[in-house]
Amino acid sequence: MRTDEPPEDDGWTEDADPEAVARKILLDQLSIKARSRRELEDRLARRNVPEEIVTRLLDRFEEVGLVDDEAFARAWVEGRQRSRGLARTALAVELRRKGVADETAKNVLAEIDPGNEEDNARALVRKRLRTLRGVDEQVATRRLVGMLARKGYSPGTAYAVVRSELGADRASAEWSGDD
Repeated sequence: MRTDEPPEDDGWTEDADPEAVARKILLDQLSIKARSRRELEDRLARRNVPEEIVTRLLDRFEEVGLVDDEAFARAWVEGRQRSRGLARTALAVELRRKGVADETAKNVLAEIDPGNEEDNARALVRKRLRTLRGVDEQVATRRLVGMLARKGYSPGTAYAVVRSELGADRASAEWSGDD
């Protein structure tokens, strides 16, 4: 069973140097996966690390490039688009939950090509269409638009993509004689 939490043996004893322990916690967390500054702050707060140590260490980690919210946001967006096909709206919500500053998230999300976002929506609809063969067109439309809405696509984009893909699917079925 894989978790994102390292073992609890983080060196925290009564006579341990709080800064050394906090540094070990940070390095353990970052060795598992990239994290936002706020995620790391929260982790250290849960371990009762004094705030001045948290600030000093995280500032130093930022200086040397171990903590970089903009790079984290870019990687997060790329991964979530690839794995789940999420649209900007859903990605913005996730980045906010991760503690990425709104301005940083806005800059990273502005880099997303709108055409690429529509292509992702089309790919999601095509994939899901295979499971909806034989389902009433209204039901299929409702399900497909709902799926896209949950992934953060606007209603206009969702309806346009679904109508287009359903039309293409219907035409290919008629052309091949599957109707």
